[in-house]
Order: sequence, then structure tokens, then C-alpha cells
Amino acid sequence: MNVPSNLKYTKDHEWISIDGDVATVGITDFAQGELGDIVYVEVETLNDTLDKDEVFGTVEAVKTVSDLFLPLSGEIVAFNDSLESEPEKVNSDPYGEGWMVKIKISNPDEIADLLTDAAYKEVIGA
Repeated sequence: MNVPSNLKYTKDHEWISIDGDVATVGITDFAQGELGDIVYVEVETLNDTLDKDEVFGTVEAVKTVSDLFLPLSGEIVAFNDSLESEPEKVNSDPYGEGWMVKIKISNPDEIADLLTDAAYKEVIGA
């Protein structure tokens, strides 16, 4: 189970990489493994400003559809367009080419609520 120590996590299985006031968000290796083969990623919130824990999109696997929850409040400033034609990148490279959105963070205080890699490993029993 791959849980990089340089990232932050949520109990909803999103990972967050923070660079200044921009956060890159995707789903964890654990989440993609639980979902199975991902066939579609939908994000219709580009350029919208959402609150923490609001649904920013969905990921569809062969057997299920799951909501994607925003880990930090902010404006969605980028969507990984390559996922439209290659959603399997979420399975093959969840922490790299499988990233989903970039957020301009509006409340940096929320970062303190994110999980460390050790805390996330406890959530998933790793």
C-alpha cells in the first residue's frame, strides 16, 4: 500500500499536495484499489469556489460511482483533462498523472485538519 509521507490525506481517501496557496488533489492508492478499474472521472466544478467537504466531482468504476469530496475550501482552478480520455491513470499512477484537480486555497487554517501519512495509515489499517 503506497502512502507517500510528503502528502496530506483525508478520511475520505483523498490526497493533497500543497504548493504555496495551491493544492493538488487526487484519490489515494487505497481508494483506487477499493474502487477497482476506473472508467470515468467527472468534475463539473471547474472555476467554482466550494467549501471543504463539498462534492467536487465523481469517479466511476466498473461496479460503483463514488463522490469526490473537497479536502480544503477554495476555487477549483484546474482539472486534469487527460482523465477524460485516460481515466485509468487514476489506477496506474494515483499520486502522479492520476491527479484530479488543483484548488486555490481560501482558508489555509484548514490544512491543520488534514491527516498525516501515519494517521491515514491508521484509518486504512495499514
